Amino acid sequence: MNWERDGRDWPNRASSRFVRAGGLRWHVQVLGQGPVVLLLHGTGASTHSFRALAPMLATDFTVVAPDLPGHGFTASPTRASGYSLVAVANGIDAMLRELGLRPALAVGHSAGAAIAVHMTLQGAIEPIAVVSLAGALLPFPGMANDFFGPAARFLASSTVTAKAFALFAGSRPSVERMMRSTGSIIDPEGMRLYSRLAGNSGHVHGALSLMANWDLRPLQRDMPVLRCRLVLVTGSRDGMVPPAEAHRVRALVPTAELVSLRGSGHLAHEERPAEIAALLRPLVPHEAAG
Repeated sequence: MNWERDGRDWPNRASSRFVRAGGLRWHVQVLGQGPVVLLLHGTGASTHSFRALAPMLATDFTVVAPDLPGHGFTASPTRASGYSLVAVANGIDAMLRELGLRPALAVGHSAGAAIAVHMTLQGAIEPIAVVSLAGALLPFPGMANDFFGPAARFLASSTVTAKAFALFAGSRPSVERMMRSTGSIIDPEGMRLYSRLAGNSGHVHGALSLMANWDLRPLQRDMPVLRCRLVLVTGSRDGMVPPAEAHRVRALVPTAELVSLRGSGHLAHEERPAEIAALLRPLVPHEAAG
């Protein structure tokens, strides 16, 4: 996406900066002061999904929120392998090092949760806690997993396919259907920004490429050795990552804590940002190193 055109009214624009690290030009927002909180969005989203949550946290913390590779205003990797979980995590690690920031808390939404857990397992970050917001941490069970990867790879196979998909996905009826499938009700600004993202072929190609190259089986294998605090936040109306998935994760990490938000969908951090901020604040002592 073009920053001057598409980012002219971007939420928290004054906090945006562009950083070169790990072979990419990253769009990242940094705001506030205090212990560092890393916010990682999910597939198909961007920093806009933290438009309300980030300023709330910035009263107590330094908040850092990047666009994932190929999403929003972050550049696309030159190779498909650059969209893998390992490559994306390594890139975010490089970006954090360039910024000189060490997260005391890592918060990931959906696919962002997998990145946060992977980075913690690899020692790239050493947070006090990892918070999974509707985290997509495990492979889809059964036939869904066998179908999902090839379908995403087909759709991501060319920019022409992405352009065609964006023409369909960016329409208002399509975005409204997508929102209904999340089980969430978000504000008009959020709907407008999702429409802008879904209608941009570059962003769509990035989202499809991420899905096509995502493999959670190694994470599933390694998760039992996770030693930091893990908080699994679920929404009772989540239509994308069913709350039952959190119980599958806790079977692997018995110390994981479950927090259920009754009546919330997949986008709880957009629906109820104040509630999420209140949940996050006590996890990090204010004297923690930034």
